[in-house]
Amino acid sequence: MEKIVILTGAGISAESGLSTFRDEGGLWAQHRIEDVATPEGFARDPDLVQDFYNARRVQAAQVQPNAAHQALARLQSEWPSEVVIVTQNVDSLHEAGGAENVIHMHGRLDGALCAACGHRWAAPPEMAVGEPCPACAEPTARPDVVWFGEMPYHMEEIYSHLSSASVFAAIGTSGQVYPAAAFVHEAQAAGAHTIEINLEPTMGTSGFDDRLVGKATETVPQWVNRLLQQKD
Repeated sequence: MEKIVILTGAGISAESGLSTFRDEGGLWAQHRIEDVATPEGFARDPDLVQDFYNARRVQAAQVQPNAAHQALARLQSEWPSEVVIVTQNVDSLHEAGGAENVIHMHGRLDGALCAACGHRWAAPPEMAVGEPCPACAEPTARPDVVWFGEMPYHMEEIYSHLSSASVFAAIGTSGQVYPAAAFVHEAQAAGAHTIEINLEPTMGTSGFDDRLVGKATETVPQWVNRLLQQKD
């Protein structure tokens, strides 16, 4: 049976109430990316960066998984072969919706990372500048998220999954940020059928075999239902 690899982006969590880079009036609209999502920004003003991610952590804790998250969890549980979910999102809505073994290529808001020794632990609701690492005691705690200019996590594992995929779906992602933007080409090179599910076609849609346009809470459950019906 076919192995399915799914990439999700901010669009799948937007309907749960989490703001994206492009939302007007959201958290991201109040700051320049260079100030809050780069190693240089953290070095320049760690208080600003910690406050920004504390606010994002509070926001993420207040929202619930939506029908799209739940549909992908259902696909994982009912599909007779492997279903791998790779997400660019730093929230935990996939897990809250019932998904398992989600690959967070950009880290997680609920995680803390020691910049000195690399130790990881569960982040408190509010992180402070100079918080000590539980492993080495250095005052170098930072959010365990991948900033611009840093290498995404789990890339070797992700490429391994793409090379053995029969179906690849990109859901709610702009298709403009690399390396994730190239995943469709990796999957196609392995012979996978590719589909984009998004609010509107992206610039890279020519790389997909199929596309579904509309709200994730409507299109993703429809796609999952169709797949599961084909299985029977």
